Amino acid sequence: MATLNLGRIKPVFRGAYAGGTAYVIDDIVTSGNETFICIQASTGNATSNASYWTKLAAKGTDGTDVGTTITTQGDILYRDGSGLQRLAKGTAGQVLKINSGATAPEWGTDAGGSILAVSTKMYGGTNEVNTQCRTNDFTFTGNSYEVSPLTITMTPSSNTSKFLFQMNMQMARSDSHVGFGWLTYQVAGGTEYAVTSSGTRGVTFRYDAEHVASSNIGAPSNVHQVMIAPNTTSAVTFRIRIATASSSYPWWINRAPNNATDVDDGGYMLSTSTCMELAGSNSTKAVTSVNETKT
Repeated sequence: MATLNLGRIKPVFRGAYAGGTAYVIDDIVTSGNETFICIQASTGNATSNASYWTKLAAKGTDGTDVGTTITTQGDILYRDGSGLQRLAKGTAGQVLKINSGATAPEWGTDAGGSILAVSTKMYGGTNEVNTQCRTNDFTFTGNSYEVSPLTITMTPSSNTSKFLFQMNMQMARSDSHVGFGWLTYQVAGGTEYAVTSSGTRGVTFRYDAEHVASSNIGAPSNVHQVMIAPNTTSAVTFRIRIATASSSYPWWINRAPNNATDVDDGGYMLSTSTCMELAGSNSTKAVTSVNETKT
C-alpha cells in the first residue's frame, strides 16, 4: 500500500537555493532569478543538475530581472540595443513618443497639430473708399483706410508661433487708376508693419480694372495671404488696409465695380479675413524678396 506524505500534498517554497540545505521532492527554490522544483531528494546538488531539479520559470534570454528593472508604479519596460530597460513614468499631461533618434520611447509634451488656433471675421457692408495715397508716396502709413470690421487680434501661445493671415475681399474698381492694398501686423505697443514686396513702393496687393465697367459684372474676389513670425507672446493685430491713387476713383467693397449695390448688379457680397496660429516647428516662412517694414 502506498504511503501518503501529508506534508507534501502541495509543493513547498524554500526560498533561495542553499548548497548546505537538504531538499526533498516538490521543494521549490529560486536561483539566478529563475525558479526550480526538486525532483529527487539531495543535499549540495545545484539547480543546474537536471537529475535533481526541473526549471519552473525561466528568466529573459538577456538575463534581465524584470522585477528589479521596473520598480515604480507607472514604469514602462522597453528593449534597447543591449536588453530590457526601464522608462520611468512621465509627468501629468505628457505623452509617450519616440525620441529624435527613433531608437527608444520617451515622455514629452503633446505638440498637437500644426494649426494651434483660428480666428475669422466676416463683413457684408458696402463701402466706397477714396482714401488717396499717391501724394504720400504710396505708403500705408502716409494714408490708408483700415477695413476695421475684418481686423483680427490674436495672442500667440509661444514666441515661436507663426501666423497665416488671409483675406478674401469682394472689392473692385471700374477704372484704370490703380488701387493699393496692404496686409499688416502690429505687436501690442509696437510699430505696425506691412508685408510687401521688396521693391520700391511695395504693396501686398493691387488692382485696376479699365475693362470692367459693365453694370452687371460682379465684383471680383481679391484673395491674398501672408505668413508672419512676430516672435512674441504679446497680442498681435492683423489688418487689411487699402488706398487709391486718385480720390476720384474709389475702391468699392462688396459692390459691383460700377458702385451698384442691388442684387441684380452684383452687390451685397461677403468679405472675410482669417488668421491661423501655426506651430513654429511645423511651419516654414520664406523671406526671399519680402519686406516686413513700415512702408
